[in-house]
Order: sequence, then C-alpha cells, then structure tokens
Amino acid sequence: MGGFYFCYFAFNGLFSPYWGLYLAALALPAWQIGILTSLTQVNRIYAPAIWGWLADRSGRRRTILRLAGVAGLLGFLPLLAVDTFWPMFIAVLFASFFWSAALPLVESLAIARLSGDSGRYARLRVWGSIGFIAASLGAGYWIEASGVHVFSLAVVGTMAGLAVYCWRLPESPARPAANEGAAGFGAILRRREVWIFFAGCFLMSLAHGPYYSFYSIHLSEHGVGQSTIGWLWAVGVLAEVGLFMAMPWLNARLSPKTLFVGDFAIAAGRFLLIAFGAHSLPLLVIAQLGHAFTFACHHAVAMGYLHRHFAGAHAAKGQALYIAASFGIGGSLGGVIAGFLWRDFSGVTVFALAAAVSAIGGLVCQAGLPGKTISMNVAR
Repeated sequence: MGGFYFCYFAFNGLFSPYWGLYLAALALPAWQIGILTSLTQVNRIYAPAIWGWLADRSGRRRTILRLAGVAGLLGFLPLLAVDTFWPMFIAVLFASFFWSAALPLVESLAIARLSGDSGRYARLRVWGSIGFIAASLGAGYWIEASGVHVFSLAVVGTMAGLAVYCWRLPESPARPAANEGAAGFGAILRRREVWIFFAGCFLMSLAHGPYYSFYSIHLSEHGVGQSTIGWLWAVGVLAEVGLFMAMPWLNARLSPKTLFVGDFAIAAGRFLLIAFGAHSLPLLVIAQLGHAFTFACHHAVAMGYLHRHFAGAHAAKGQALYIAASFGIGGSLGGVIAGFLWRDFSGVTVFALAAAVSAIGGLVCQAGLPGKTISMNVAR
C-alpha cells in the first residue's frame, strides 16, 4: 500500500503544479484551462460515491481497484498525442472518473487492515507525501531542462506505476457489522451544525480553487522558475506533514472550533501573500508554510467532525458528502470561476478574492459552529 500512496500522490505532485502550465504552453485560453484543471475535482463530486457503493454492494473491492488503475492509465494515454481542448477534455474526464475511485477505497482498506491504528496509518500515508515531493521537484527540473512537453510522459509513467500497485493490493478484510441505534442519515443532515460545517468545507475548497488551478501560472507570470515552483509546492507538503504529526499537541491545547476558524484566517492571509507577494521568494515561502493549516489542520479537524457525526453505518456516506461538498463542488467551482476571471482580471485580483472567500468562511463557522469538543483521530 505504501507504493500505491507514493504513486497516487506523485501523480498529484505532477498534476497540481504543472498541468496548468502545460495547458498554458499549448496556448489554450484561460477559461479552457480553468475547466480542464477542474475536471478531476468535478469527478470527485459523484465518482467516489458510485464506486464506493458498488464496492460495498459487490464486495469486490480489489477488482474495482484493478479496473480503476488500468482504466485510469488508458484514459491518460491520449495526452501523449493530443493538444486541443475537446480531446483532452474527454480523456481527462474518462481517466479521472476511474482515478478518483482508487483513493477512498484504499483509505478504507488501509484503516481496516491496520485495525484503526491511526499512528500506523500516518506512517503508511507518509509515502504519499514523499511521492508528491519527489514528483513535484523532479518534474520541475526535468521540465526546466527539456521543456514542458515532457509533462505528459511523466503523467503516463506515474499512472503506469499506480496501475501496477492497484493490481497488487490485497483484498479488504471482512467488514464489521454497522453500529446499531445510531441516528438516521437524514436526521444527521438536518442538524444546523452539520450544514454549517459542510458550508465551511465548501468555502475553504472554493478559496483553494485558484490555488490548485493557477498558482503555478501566477508565479510563472512573475518570473519564478519551474524548479523553484516545484520547491514551493514541496514546502507546502512538508509543512502539511509536520502539522499532521503535531496535531495531537495542538488538539490538547486548542478547541476544534478555534483551530477550524483559525484555519480560515490563515487562509485569508496566505492568499493575500500569494496575490501581492509573488515577487518575493520569502513571502511565497511563508505563504506555503500556511498550507499546514489551510489544508492539513482543516482536514484533520474535518475528519474528527465526521467521526463524531457520521459513525458506523453512515461513515462512508459522510465521507462521500465531505468529498463532494469540498474537493468536488467547492474545488471545481473555484477553478472554473478563476479561469473566467483570469481573462479579464489579473492573478492578483483572483487570489485577493480567494482571500475574501476564506474570510467569509471563517465568519460563517465562527457564527454557526458551537464551541464543543470534537474527538480527533488523525496523526495520533
């Protein structure tokens, strides 16, 4: 499973920093770049729920993982030959429909095989961070030396490795019986606190849409080199890993609501630094260190919140709703809006608006979330 995490997040380490730059090098307009960079997020709105339901229904999780790995590889192969909008749209839409199935299934497999030991899980998951850093840095130097056209080769090679590890993953153990006596799923969704939480997750991902779609382009327009861009992405991931490891210490000293609302405040400051500080490497490094809170801390608190409200038989549905509301709807909508705004406004304006969305998210959560303790099982 460590090899799977390495390849899966190595793909992210290629796609997040360099997909937008690759599309810009093909001279595609900004609105097309916004759509193409958001396709993987769009598929995360519905695809994980479909594949998760099918895996639970059929009990053939390993078969579905093998299908996801091979079909994802086949879907990305056309990138070696096509360079126009519609062929790439179809290829990425098809590939990401299968690719998005893999991680939720492997996450549940890992937790089940490790008997819920989140400490062992964190040590396993760190291979993903290593893969992301290796890919983002390695690709940065390769692209700087050979040109951005090598991006498609790197993507296909990484997907080939992912397909191999999908084929080698073990079958999941027998599922435990669902908890009895829990509240119905509909009753949980009717809780105001739950809707405020999901609204906060949506707004945080909406604010990150420009970051994941146009951060590298924004820096490139300000003269930042490809290898430096790769290092900046790596700094964000290293900060993320450190925060996950420090989460028990933070959780013992600050309430989950304080952490959750504070993440939005840090996000607002981070995006303002990206907007107005792209000329300054120290400011960009500080902004990337903020990724520890705007992603890792936010995600850790969210996992604790989901564990509290969506236990037992509702755990998978709660995770699917979280993925859909945040990374799916929020992330894809943020990328598409950024693409359209990029045509008529500058990157400074787009990232300043991302900061404003972050501030609104913080105000919503401060006003709507109760100050209760939420158990957290991340990185312990």
